[in-house]
Amino acid sequence: MTRASTVRLVVLAMIWGSGFFFIAIALRSMSPVQLTFARLALGAAVLAPLVIIAEGGLPRGRRLWGHLAVAAMLGNALPYTLFALAQVHLASGVAGVINATTPLWTVAFQLALGSRGVPLLRLIGLTVGFAGTLIIFAPWGEGADVATAAGVIALAAAASYGLSYVYQHRYLTGRASPLALSAGQLLVATGLLAVTVPVAGLQPIQLRTDAVLALLILGVITTGAGYVLNYRLIADEGPTASIVSYLIPIVAVVMGAALLDEPLNPRVLVGAVVVLVGVAVSTRAPRGPIDDPLRPSSSRSAG
Repeated sequence: MTRASTVRLVVLAMIWGSGFFFIAIALRSMSPVQLTFARLALGAAVLAPLVIIAEGGLPRGRRLWGHLAVAAMLGNALPYTLFALAQVHLASGVAGVINATTPLWTVAFQLALGSRGVPLLRLIGLTVGFAGTLIIFAPWGEGADVATAAGVIALAAAASYGLSYVYQHRYLTGRASPLALSAGQLLVATGLLAVTVPVAGLQPIQLRTDAVLALLILGVITTGAGYVLNYRLIADEGPTASIVSYLIPIVAVVMGAALLDEPLNPRVLVGAVVVLVGVAVSTRAPRGPIDDPLRPSSSRSAG
């Protein structure tokens, strides 16, 4: 990896890892649904003009937009909302750690949907990662702070990300540029949340300067600019760019502890290390039938 790519990788990890911190701040002013709608709209406002300027327009084709709608639900609207809901009661650092299980969910869905010839090393990584998840949730009774409805909701969000990778590879890869696909996804996801807001997002908004700034950062930088930086890394380094997944929980935990006074639970930290080992083992495996489903894709965004 070149020095320039290394710098981009660190910056991207900071952007995506800090997303959980900014979610916690933005929730001080608005509900999870309001927050998700606003960050998607801001992200789409960043990417759509870039696509029009750089490529002359958005993707075309009714079938393609149908697949984009599914990808937008699985990779944007649903997990963004679930993570925001979870963080009403869950520490931002713990949410970041749970997000690190996403690549393991990708492998699990790859197997569940009938892929053949999955490398043994990848299966071992999945097993190790599952063990790390058990340590984090401690279902034997020590994990009351994580094994709650909020923790399960965050885990469901990570699973949604994982399923979105498999779906996107099967139905969207190669149909348009990654930037165009992501802009389309964010536009559709914004529409999905716009329909949800009248039902679940009409709570009074209490404007706070810190929350508004956090929302702007989430939408413009984390959701919008983060995609652009991610695509540059993929173009320069290919699947190697997926190692950003290892850095995100570190950033989330450090920021939560330093800026939000969140406790550093030793059990959660140990579980995070085990999960990351599992992810590392999985991503070192040779490519299976699905062309490296663990690589970052246009639906990826942490938090």
